[in-house]
Amino acid sequence: MNKRRLLAIFIAFVITVAASAMWSASTIKRDGDADANTIEDSGSSAGAQADGKKGNKVVRIIAAPFKAFGRLFRHNDPNKLQRMTAKDAERFESVVVARVDDSLTPEVQKEALANTAREHLTNGRTYLLNDRLNEAITELSTATSMDSKLTEAHNLLGVAYDRKGLADRARDSYQEAIKVQPEDAQSLNNLGFSLYQSGNYRAAVDRLKRANKLAPTDERILNNLGLALSRLGKFDDAYKYFSRAAGAYTGNLNTARMLERLGKDEAAIKYYEAAQRIEPNSTLALKRLPALYKGVGKVDPSQPVTVAVANVAAVPHCNQ
Repeated sequence: MNKRRLLAIFIAFVITVAASAMWSASTIKRDGDADANTIEDSGSSAGAQADGKKGNKVVRIIAAPFKAFGRLFRHNDPNKLQRMTAKDAERFESVVVARVDDSLTPEVQKEALANTAREHLTNGRTYLLNDRLNEAITELSTATSMDSKLTEAHNLLGVAYDRKGLADRARDSYQEAIKVQPEDAQSLNNLGFSLYQSGNYRAAVDRLKRANKLAPTDERILNNLGLALSRLGKFDDAYKYFSRAAGAYTGNLNTARMLERLGKDEAAIKYYEAAQRIEPNSTLALKRLPALYKGVGKVDPSQPVTVAVANVAAVPHCNQ
């Protein structure tokens, strides 16, 4: 069996394992806030808002083997253009070259054209969406220094600082954005979520409620409010915002998952049961309820036969 076939078998195995893990993605170590990841596992949006959505890390992991297949079976046609490797690049280190900009290299194109504050903002946004945080901070800082009233640049700079773990700088940037535009819902949301991550839940709720008034149907803001209220122990209020964000079924699931995360299993059971009444075949509720019933010493109502058999078995023992 040749090397290529062995590699193909291995990649197929990786894909199978990864696909099996999709439904329990919340157990995988992931970037970002753990509570927000829990909400996003239910199909909802939570956390800070940049310009566009960052894909689920699990999906990116699963996509990688498919890219590997493409590389594996690519024919090395000498007449066909190939991607330049790092080794190739070393040969040109001292040579002045002109780059070709096309649709496949948007970052390079923008990098060479930044002359105005808005162009630096565009570069910074692109770098941020590609997790190139140092470059994003440089570009966005330049944009804000050139135009201090560029609200989006301040806001995105805050997102970049937050992702770097520089929470104080992030909040300063969000505050600058809000100072320029007090009714910017996304800057208020991002500031609220940053405060939430630092454990300042009351201040987070205050900013998020202000954001919610400005954008009443924004799913991310609603879910962030649900998270902050959960951390304050106000689960009934949290449910209202979770359900407004994604409907009663997902609202019950998200409330149940937060209760479970905070060790309130009995209360979590009620919300899981409510979710199951709405969706009787709810995979998550069916998965979690048996373990929770067992943990709190309750009989699983979905297993009446087991209880009946146990009662019958106990009768002869009582008569002895």
